[in-house]
Amino acid sequence: MTALSSGTTGKTGVRALAGLILAVSMTTIDQTIVALSAPTIQSRLGLSNGGIQWAVNVYLLATAAFFLLGGRLADVFGHKRMVLVGIAAFGVTSLLCGLAPAGGYAEAWLVAARALQGISGAIMFPAAIGIVVQTFSREGRGKAMALFFAVTGAMTAIGPIAGGYLTAWTWRSIFWVNVPIALAALVVVALSAAPSPRRDERIDWVAAGLVALGMGLVVFGLQQASGWGWTSAGVLAALVGGAAFLVAFAVHERRTHEPLVNLRAFRDRGFTLATLGSLFASVAFVPVFFFLSVYGQVSLGLSATMTGLLFLKLFLGFVVASRFGSSMFDRVGARPVLAIGGVLGAAGFGWLATAVTDLDFDAEAFFNRQTWPIALAGAGIGFMLSAVSTDAVNRAIGASYGEVTALSQSMRNFGGAFGLAVLTTLVTGRLTTGLTTSFEAMGGTAEDARKAVDLVTGAGGDSGAPAAVRDQIMLAVRTDYASAVQWAFAGMAVAMAVLVVLAALYPRDRRQTA
Repeated sequence: MTALSSGTTGKTGVRALAGLILAVSMTTIDQTIVALSAPTIQSRLGLSNGGIQWAVNVYLLATAAFFLLGGRLADVFGHKRMVLVGIAAFGVTSLLCGLAPAGGYAEAWLVAARALQGISGAIMFPAAIGIVVQTFSREGRGKAMALFFAVTGAMTAIGPIAGGYLTAWTWRSIFWVNVPIALAALVVVALSAAPSPRRDERIDWVAAGLVALGMGLVVFGLQQASGWGWTSAGVLAALVGGAAFLVAFAVHERRTHEPLVNLRAFRDRGFTLATLGSLFASVAFVPVFFFLSVYGQVSLGLSATMTGLLFLKLFLGFVVASRFGSSMFDRVGARPVLAIGGVLGAAGFGWLATAVTDLDFDAEAFFNRQTWPIALAGAGIGFMLSAVSTDAVNRAIGASYGEVTALSQSMRNFGGAFGLAVLTTLVTGRLTTGLTTSFEAMGGTAEDARKAVDLVTGAGGDSGAPAAVRDQIMLAVRTDYASAVQWAFAGMAVAMAVLVVLAALYPRDRRQTA
């Protein structure tokens, strides 16, 4: 890689990039690592079903809500300074997650620590992009960015695989493993990254509060809809209130002299479509880990470690396709890459939706009838995700890289939180209907069905299921969950199909990095 305008030479730049990838990979791994370990965490700490779901989702929500503030902090106080703060904070909050006590304080402790973890990631990520941009010259920046997004994106799939093996030792290790990684990244980045200047500008704290409240209320309303009902006053108030705060944020940003983020970036049609592409891809990419985890353990009867094989199939498809997608992006730009990724992803998730109800096969075999749809779904996301993320940042000509990264990545994380909330609500509703019918046919009650739904949506396991006709009940749970989760994978297929529409609207020219 070439020398930098900042004076950083090739080897130092490579070391800095390696340290940044190591650091940011912690944040992407932690988007998904809790999903596979959720049953163990729930049982060990005595969490409620809502509590374990929030432990998964609050991380995504906090990251999305504070990404814009993180980007602004990086631009004002300097990228290197803020990335070091973010790495250190992520290590500390990971330690706190692993120290969560069992009992009455467990739920509040873990959810709060996960939220702080997400905020730490939001501080780190935009600053890391800023360092990559300042470190590599125009000729080498494209490859550096592509490598950064490809590796950190692939780490999202590594999370559940690693989580399965770490949980076999202790669930706390899925968080504690971040501590030595954070220390290593801290040393490498501190020694290799060049400092960036500090700006004498103010931080728009009002805007930061408005966008955090808006995103938080919208996702809260969506997540609670399955339990409270879509027409409940609480859900409607959260959705309407969240939308109002987001509108107020946009109005405030247009009127203030020094906004938290410059919304004029959306005037670039390519940037807007790239950002929407990341959002819709994340609607599929983040929730798939949660639903595959529950499906593997509930419907297929796999252990947590063996369920990791499902994620390995997704990961392999992602990594292989990512190489081809990055190569095509370098040659012809993001438009065709987005279209091909959308087609592959829609086909893979659609195929998976039709395959999950067939439970009569060797689920522990790596190659079976569900291997190829899972791998194809991963390939669709892998093919396009790095390209659109890189193209969005490349379009920051004349704008702050911290701001542009914060906009695109906050939408990506919001897409994951939004997708998980909506699809969980959809699957829970379908599962409730299916189990009520099955249980009533066996002489059970709707209350029995509700208890079983609570167990499954709390991330699996069969302890506490109604005692009568236990084998029949568990068969109903297995088959009815498989039927319900079809709707989640079908929803992911629709989200990926939207990418094809976005590609058709994408500009044919690709603006190069400044």
